[in-house]
Amino acid sequence: ASAAIKRYVELGNALNATALSAIGTRYVCLLNATELRGIDPSSLRLASLDPSACSQETKNILYQKAKVAFSDQHRSPAYYELILPYLGGAPAADLKVLSKDDVNMNISTFVTLRRDSLMVSCTLVFSNSLHFPQAELDALHIGLTGGTQEGYINLVTPKFTVLSSAPLGAVAMVFHLLPALLLSFLTVSILS
Repeated sequence: ASAAIKRYVELGNALNATALSAIGTRYVCLLNATELRGIDPSSLRLASLDPSACSQETKNILYQKAKVAFSDQHRSPAYYELILPYLGGAPAADLKVLSKDDVNMNISTFVTLRRDSLMVSCTLVFSNSLHFPQAELDALHIGLTGGTQEGYINLVTPKFTVLSSAPLGAVAMVFHLLPALLLSFLTVSILS
């Protein structure tokens, strides 16, 4: 199949929508970087490809092509569905923009995202996980913890006798800031 595709391109034929449909998901991973770069983005509008099993380089190139192909749909609710098969090549900046559109990404798509893009997004994922009930995080089966119990943030304060001569207002201020301090500590420990 690889030799046939190479010969097809060498003869001056373009990898247009018809050729991409013939190549399909089964052989799209056989295309080299030069062949991929030669694809006209508008061809992706008519071809149904899923590069999720391809190399990261292939995913990156096809994502950029798909982003151009569907750019006129960017503000449409259908944009996410159109770009979905190609998200494995999306850089972190594009994922951040997409997240502002309030898309509902399933876990099977999430785990196919670029590792470097995910590392940039990890802080956002973990800080947002604190706002969801733990039961919902458990349902994802990916080991996220720190969610709320029954919709509330539970702070357990230890029982101790006050040995300080500090005014009670200062002690109250420390407990008021405790959630923010704990969140900062958690973020720093995750990033290091």
